[in-house]
Amino acid sequence: MRFLKNTTTVLFLFALIYSAGCQRKSANQNLELESIDLQRGEITLCGGNEFGEVRFSFYCNYATKEMFDLAVSLLHSFEYAEAEKAFANVIDTDPDCPMAYWGVAMSIYHALWFAPNEKDLIKGSKILEIAESLPKTIREQEYLDAIGTYYKDWDKIDHKTRAKNYEKKMEEIYLKYYDDTEAAIFYALALNSTANPEDKNYTNQRKAGSILESIFPDQPNHPGIAHYIIHNYHNPTLAHMALSTARRYAEIAPSSAHAQHMPSHIFTRLGLWEESIQSNLKSAAAAQCYSEESEMDGHWDEEVHAMDYLVYAYLQIGDNEKAIQQYQYLQTINKLITLTGPYNFGAIPARIVLENKLWDQAATLKQHSSDVNWEEFPWELAITHFTRAMGASNMGDISSAENEIAVLDVLYLDLINKEDEYEANQVLIQIKISQAWVFLAKGMEEEAIALMSEAADMEDHTNKHPKTPGEVLPARELLGDMFMAMNKPSQALEAYEMDLKGHPNRFNGIYGAACAARSLGDQKKARLYFDTLLELVESSPGDRPEIKEAKEFLDQNKV
Repeated sequence: MRFLKNTTTVLFLFALIYSAGCQRKSANQNLELESIDLQRGEITLCGGNEFGEVRFSFYCNYATKEMFDLAVSLLHSFEYAEAEKAFANVIDTDPDCPMAYWGVAMSIYHALWFAPNEKDLIKGSKILEIAESLPKTIREQEYLDAIGTYYKDWDKIDHKTRAKNYEKKMEEIYLKYYDDTEAAIFYALALNSTANPEDKNYTNQRKAGSILESIFPDQPNHPGIAHYIIHNYHNPTLAHMALSTARRYAEIAPSSAHAQHMPSHIFTRLGLWEESIQSNLKSAAAAQCYSEESEMDGHWDEEVHAMDYLVYAYLQIGDNEKAIQQYQYLQTINKLITLTGPYNFGAIPARIVLENKLWDQAATLKQHSSDVNWEEFPWELAITHFTRAMGASNMGDISSAENEIAVLDVLYLDLINKEDEYEANQVLIQIKISQAWVFLAKGMEEEAIALMSEAADMEDHTNKHPKTPGEVLPARELLGDMFMAMNKPSQALEAYEMDLKGHPNRFNGIYGAACAARSLGDQKKARLYFDTLLELVESSPGDRPEIKEAKEFLDQNKV
């Protein structure tokens, strides 16, 4: 009996000590959580609660399962702010759920967008530190270790290296747990985020797409699978492989502004302008709803992102009126709640004047009036200076064009110093294009063609950034314009046709090809391209002079 009594006493004392330890741990944990500025509050869901179906098994309080799955669904549609709120909700209900902390860290990461700032990196690191102290399964530890590699030594190791480290860890999880579809999906996303932008074989994208396509039939309503297929095939070579998925994604997650928009990435690559327009009208409306419901002090950048795609599509069907309506609305927006940067502030007005060859307006284009600190966005700022340079050179104002090129040079060096290779390359292409047209204005035709060809080759070997529907003017299309200005229609036609392979159904590309064929006396090909142009603008009330010219040619050259 004495042994039993003593054993009972020991067990009782151990229970007291353990309970006290847990209380101290919970108290410390609560204090640590309170020190982190987690996004909390009511989750803003416009258009209901339809974000697709996610089944992510985890070992936390069953009462949080529905909220956890919603959080992962939001994460997969890049609704990052609401995803973080949902994961925070899980933490508040079950502070010992380690995967909820993983979810917050993932919500901060933004794999395909820009790198988190210092404040967010500190926040992500702190949330993962708390998760380390929690009991967890081996697999949960592996998930936490994977995202942890991105936050580890963030102040010493660059973003690209850390993203690659995360990708390698996700590959290990994917290969170890063959039945874990979420591991496969997040690994596919990681592959896309680390893809080499100069790899025209699209090695990572093909691998990721193959993984996603293999699991899509078993989870046809999963938002991440559809979303990431679109991202991986978002290029001229692979876009056709994602068309059915693009048409499906908006139905899977109708409550997401981003899900409404993403299909238009594929529609744009394939030149399906009417579908792109409908996609982005819905996306812009959903983004406005979200902005209003969440009481944002400004406009959400998802709205102006959709507007840029809208303007691009309207211009390709010759509908200047609707493109200008979008620009007029943009001019009422001066405060942007942004994750992707104010690219569209520069691109929308530039597209309208450049696509219509309104060189006088291009030469004097003003920077969009807003609260944006443009020094933080050299690439975005460069768009306006590139537009002015093109306008000035085409107006014969060489001095003004060269002044704008000097500004572009400074912005390029700024990006080089920031080690942003991709954006620096984009500005360098603009510099070469601008200088080429200055050479042409000076009568230096050989130098102009050499530099313009160099810019076109550079652009051909660089993947398009997801934040833009396309270059404000494609370099190879401009090469065609330059050949036409030199009365070299044969070389112009070759340039236009090559460009149309990567930019199908572009208004100016088709019109340029038609004019080049006409100059060559190839009536059959000229009719083909002018017919295509009229088919393109069939649903548009547009009155661009190119449309009138096409009709007159076809009337005079009937078969």
